[in-house]
Amino acid sequence: MRTTAGLIAILTLGACVTRDPAVTVSNPTPSGNWKIERQIDRITGAPLPSAQLMTSISSNSAATSQRPAGLQLTCFEKQPLVRISFEFKIGSDANTVLGYRFDEKPGHDNVASRILPGHQVIVIEDRAAVADFIAGMSGAQQLYLRIRSLNAGRTTAEFSLDGSAAAVQAAFAGCPLVQEPAKRKMS
Repeated sequence: MRTTAGLIAILTLGACVTRDPAVTVSNPTPSGNWKIERQIDRITGAPLPSAQLMTSISSNSAATSQRPAGLQLTCFEKQPLVRISFEFKIGSDANTVLGYRFDEKPGHDNVASRILPGHQVIVIEDRAAVADFIAGMSGAQQLYLRIRSLNAGRTTAEFSLDGSAAAVQAAFAGCPLVQEPAKRKMS
């Protein structure tokens, strides 16, 4: 009986604990298909802007079914960043190539990017490459991504970009984009 009472007390107290808003998406502002976060960093007092977009249209040549993927625009250490996450491995930094296309605009291949540890997230962090990506997004309705990897096959994702203008403005308010030639990924 004591064990049951103790377990009930622990579960009751556990239900009262809330997660810190810095690690959760709390009260995002919708903009079309995007979710815009406007949190404040409790350490620095500075905004932590971010805009996220999810899709269920993501595939990998080694996976048997489509799985969700996410696209995030944010400032990280005052640098603009595009983060694309998947629920399967997409490759390694040494042998993976990112390409993308907005609507029927010319595509971009061999984009300067890197794979994060865990092999499920690819980031575009070169300022000029981020600026090219955002410029292509302007006015576009669809984004098609393709990743080719020697050790993880091919990965694709399609995103519907409704609401992207507000998402871009919110995500990059603290780290303006520059217009300079983008680098290509060097193997």
